[in-house]
Amino acid sequence: MTPDCSPVANPWLRRSATRATYITLLLFTSLTQAQEVTHPAEIVFRRQAVQRLIFDSDQAIPLSVCSPSKVIDLDLMHPDFAPESEQAKCDIERDTLVVTSREKRSQTIRWMGGFNPFATYETDIASVSGRGTVGFMFRDSDRDDRMIAELVFEDGSAQQIRWKTILDGNTVAEQSWSLGAFANDHAFRFRVQMVAVGANLFIESKGRTSMIGHVDFSENIEVREKRRIARYQYALISSLDTNSSVRIREIKSAITPGTGQADIRAMTDEHGHPLLDDERLWFTVTMRGRALPHPMQGVVSLNPSVFDLRFEGLIVFDSGDGLLRNELASHIFRDTKSGQWRGWTTGFSAFGNEKRGESKAILAVSSDRDPRRGYSIMKSRSIGIEGAHEDPHCVYDQEAQKWRMLLCERAGKYRAAMWESDDWDRDFRRIAGPVEMDSTGTMLQSFDGKRYALFGSADRKVYIRNYPDLSAAGELKMVLPPWTDDHGTRIWPNVIPLPSGYPAPYIALMMDRANFPGMPKPNWTYGALYLFHGNTE
Repeated sequence: MTPDCSPVANPWLRRSATRATYITLLLFTSLTQAQEVTHPAEIVFRRQAVQRLIFDSDQAIPLSVCSPSKVIDLDLMHPDFAPESEQAKCDIERDTLVVTSREKRSQTIRWMGGFNPFATYETDIASVSGRGTVGFMFRDSDRDDRMIAELVFEDGSAQQIRWKTILDGNTVAEQSWSLGAFANDHAFRFRVQMVAVGANLFIESKGRTSMIGHVDFSENIEVREKRRIARYQYALISSLDTNSSVRIREIKSAITPGTGQADIRAMTDEHGHPLLDDERLWFTVTMRGRALPHPMQGVVSLNPSVFDLRFEGLIVFDSGDGLLRNELASHIFRDTKSGQWRGWTTGFSAFGNEKRGESKAILAVSSDRDPRRGYSIMKSRSIGIEGAHEDPHCVYDQEAQKWRMLLCERAGKYRAAMWESDDWDRDFRRIAGPVEMDSTGTMLQSFDGKRYALFGSADRKVYIRNYPDLSAAGELKMVLPPWTDDHGTRIWPNVIPLPSGYPAPYIALMMDRANFPGMPKPNWTYGALYLFHGNTE
């Protein structure tokens, strides 16, 4: 049972709670006391802005960067692993790395940085001439295992992208894709998005990103293994025929928001009050990769008075089995008593490798470190609810002295159900539901001190249900909702009450379900993020 954790009732908290958490509780307490009671069905949400993050360079969180203009000793900073007799000539001309073949066919394998199976790798190619390849090698520093993603060019024109997986020196998988319309382009970014158990391959030309190919390699090589991650490195590679060259403006690896975002959920305290820290709200958000084994758990923040989305970080999960896992659809809270960061997530990484025979489950997660910024690892373990359920959102009900969890229960289709427990991480039992309609994006939110359950649906509606029995309480009103008549339903409501002084007393940050073009089916690569202002009529 959780004791009263308010700043007034808990002297320890008065002394040691962070300023941000105290302000959050104070603001939302004041909001409850100052306003008249509002039913969520009385609020009208009107669309204000929309944005989709697609590998935005200003949002990328750098892991390693090679900017040629800032390289003083190339061979020291970025040594060449190619045999000395075969090494291509590498020069820096102002802001460009120029790789040129010698009198015979030559190559370069320039070390660039460490390896992260959830990162994006890209090189900005200014031009190519002659015939050859340029791209990336992801290599084991202790064994002859490597993966190669390279762009193939002939007569100064890019022709195709090629992927190879090599184990113990033997090629076990190889694929290639034609560049088609990009074959005549002379300058572009070649981008490899690692997605835990595979990779997506992109070309960015004239400001637009297009997917060229994709590969899954978990049946041959498990790059989520922590010991393998520690050994792996990545390198810029180029193999050139005589009288050929490549000019490169930049090589980098970064954590990026990918091609689409979804499953937005506010980070809170244990009572469900959103954290308003540094004048910003904080959200977990799924960074979509392709299908279900590929997405990752990202973090974004937003000043709720404007629409300044900021990609803040990536969270992966460690269940103690030697793998780092890309779970998603998380609810993260800061426990005001212990100071620990805790929450729940959905174990979608179970789909990543069929050989492991794993099943999706609701997981409890925890971390002593604030996971909102940078690259974070949270511990995870099953809470013991059997079944392939999704989208847990949980709060501590001070009055009931219970943890109450609303999730999408797999009951033929996904349907909202309420569960409760004396503990945040185990022994949950169902107390209401599942409801009759398709459900997604469950959330428990307080409106002037009274809790309601909200969830999206394939019905092109956001349903409101009474707490905790899930009896009908209406629907959310939206002007220009994030869907059309033929697609885009099943969105997450993510409604947030705000203190006075903001443009609207409520906001909602939702997503659409428009898939990124060129992704093979099945795919779940949506979407754009939509800001709504909510006002009572």
